[in-house]
Amino acid sequence: MNEAVHDHRKLGRELGLFDSDPLIGAGLPYWLPAGAAIRQALERYIADVERRAGYQQVYSPVLGKRELYEISGHWSKYSEDMYPPMDIGEEQLVLRPSLCPHHALMYRSRAHSYRELPLRISEIGGMYRSELSGVLGGLTRVRAIQLNDGHIFCSLDQVAGEASAALELINQAYRDLGISASRYLLSLPAEDARFGDPESKYVGDADSWALAASLLRDVLDNAGIDYEEAPGDAAFYGPKIDIQIKDAAGRESSLSTIQIDFHQPERFDLEYIGADGNKHRPVMVHRSIIGSIERAVAHLIEVHGAAFPAWLAPVQLVVLPISAAEEKLASDVHRLALDLGLRVELAYADEGTLGARIRENRHAPYQAIIGPKEAAAGQIALRERSGAQLEPAAMGERLRELAASLAQPNSLAA
Repeated sequence: MNEAVHDHRKLGRELGLFDSDPLIGAGLPYWLPAGAAIRQALERYIADVERRAGYQQVYSPVLGKRELYEISGHWSKYSEDMYPPMDIGEEQLVLRPSLCPHHALMYRSRAHSYRELPLRISEIGGMYRSELSGVLGGLTRVRAIQLNDGHIFCSLDQVAGEASAALELINQAYRDLGISASRYLLSLPAEDARFGDPESKYVGDADSWALAASLLRDVLDNAGIDYEEAPGDAAFYGPKIDIQIKDAAGRESSLSTIQIDFHQPERFDLEYIGADGNKHRPVMVHRSIIGSIERAVAHLIEVHGAAFPAWLAPVQLVVLPISAAEEKLASDVHRLALDLGLRVELAYADEGTLGARIRENRHAPYQAIIGPKEAAAGQIALRERSGAQLEPAAMGERLRELAASLAQPNSLAA
């Protein structure tokens, strides 16, 4: 597996992936077309992974009443990292710091039977953190975050299996993305923690915390994963598994998480009807496969540089006619590639010598070199990023093969 060697803040701007502007504000980068292409491919990948794993995608507002976060516990335990309320008429609205309260309300909006559980919902949604300007940087620490978030509502006896399945989804995603974890942490409450006290950092009771920690420890042990315990790093509502990554400077941060939460189901009075006909309280498993889109893309830049995996690359194919005489076929290739869903660009002959254009587009996974021979035969010859040459083939046949191979990672191939 590659090691992170590139500084995403520098390279991301050089590649035209993202940038920022003082008039928008610190910690609020914007995505340029090439970066947006990576982000869209990543979001499609995650949506497909989750769909195959039984998740249902939802959308929820980025605002909520202050009362919502008072119920969830965020207001009392996390408000220093939240933006202040906005007074709108008689109401106070808050930019959400997390998606879980919205998802809890979605669950609560309908009656549920034990036959529906586990109920898995997911969303790539915006959330906002009032980060101090001194800690902001590139895409890794931002104030507006697009989080790949998901919540599983399940019975207690389903928790371990759901958390284990989430861990496998995370590990599979890392394999598909060509990245690796630096460490796995079991983030626990502080050793002298008090629970349920208004002045305490942690909600709930000691027994539920101990049970949640035991379940997560079993998940890691059963997966055969080496991990370290991190007292004091738990969320305010429960312990969690944190999957760590390192940036180009060796700084470590969490990318993916799995959390077990007994608190919010209690606070939002979530229920399901059991096989016995009685009401029961579900458990809420929080999981994020690739964390925030911003941090995930930052890490991909640092690991891969400009040479992204072909299915994720902002430009997958560059069409290079040798001279103006081949530009008609080159335009046809460009048009068909677009229609087949490829991310493709056309490098015209008057933009430089063939060698210069090949070098300028060296980061694209594939280049289609079109000379007089190919134009006469209606063929294209593909050149891989490695320099390997593929045999010329009929334009339509080759492009359909390429589009099928780049539609998604190999692990999702039908």
